[in-house]
Amino acid sequence: MTSTIAGKRYPEKFGWRGVLEEYREFLPISVDSPVVTLLEGGTPLLPAPKLSDRVGATVFLKLEGMNPTGSFKDRGMTLAISKAVEEGAKAVICASTGNTSASAAAYAARAGLPCAVLIPEGHIALGKLAQALIHGAKVLQVKGNFDAALRIVRELAEIVPVTVVNSINPYRILGQQTGAFEVVDALGEAPDVHCMPVGNAGNITAYWLGYKHYLEKGRANGLPVMMGFQAEGAAPIVVGHPIADPETVATAIRIGNPASWEGAVHAAEESGGRIAAVSDQEILAAYRFLAREESVFCEAASATAVAGLIKYGVEPGSKVVCVLTGHGLKDPDLAISQIEVPEVVEAELSAVVDRLSLQ
Repeated sequence: MTSTIAGKRYPEKFGWRGVLEEYREFLPISVDSPVVTLLEGGTPLLPAPKLSDRVGATVFLKLEGMNPTGSFKDRGMTLAISKAVEEGAKAVICASTGNTSASAAAYAARAGLPCAVLIPEGHIALGKLAQALIHGAKVLQVKGNFDAALRIVRELAEIVPVTVVNSINPYRILGQQTGAFEVVDALGEAPDVHCMPVGNAGNITAYWLGYKHYLEKGRANGLPVMMGFQAEGAAPIVVGHPIADPETVATAIRIGNPASWEGAVHAAEESGGRIAAVSDQEILAAYRFLAREESVFCEAASATAVAGLIKYGVEPGSKVVCVLTGHGLKDPDLAISQIEVPEVVEAELSAVVDRLSLQ
């Protein structure tokens, strides 16, 4: 048995083959389609005993920060870039609050395509910006928010032969649905409740699509209730109208007019769930809880899923999956702001022993 990876054939002994090969039968690719992959997907579904005790349910954490560029975006980007190559694209472009830019730049580099990125001026975590730049993307800061950057990207694509790889690209959503496939494969069934952050709203749309797709194909025995959570300062779906100047410490979801708004509302309503808001304080409390009690370092936007679970709760005994969308090293400055600066001591054993109090 062999597998196609980046246009070459490799033996199955290499193990996990990336989401396009693993779930080829569920995706719009043929045997002749190019596969641009970094072997994304296959991320852990980690039991969370302390969180489970706290909310009275059985909770699992889907660690999407374990993807190649450190976020869930890789699931959709592998398909979007692969299809761009198949369709003869000469370049790709995206607007981004960070994770999309990192993923687009990495996969474009893998495919040998130029990549352009528009980001909101001063509103992107440096860890994410560094990724986009080191992968060779042309990055411009826009004097405006994410929504302004995405508007320009849309307009640019109408006059320049460039492929947009934001979640308005339908292949992004189709690729991201593989996260739901993996959850069902790992649990042997769909969870009762699925919690996730909501920013541009493509991911909750994608997971709901994936769960329904698996049910239709007889690979799942039910559907979860979808619970999406926005930050209070960037909660347009919750308040029912776009927000001109969204603000939240969770930079990845600092979006005032989500591109997949309708899909998110549909997922919540059709599943019997909801889209609700949590405060920055609740997000940061969940962020610290995950690191200290579950040994999981995620970015602040990821912690929004857990903050929502803690705030709103679920039926006792429920089986719950929280998607943690990105790794904490995406935004190390935020992590440092949440801890004390290490004390400086003399380079002597006695000084160290006195300060550590380990005995």
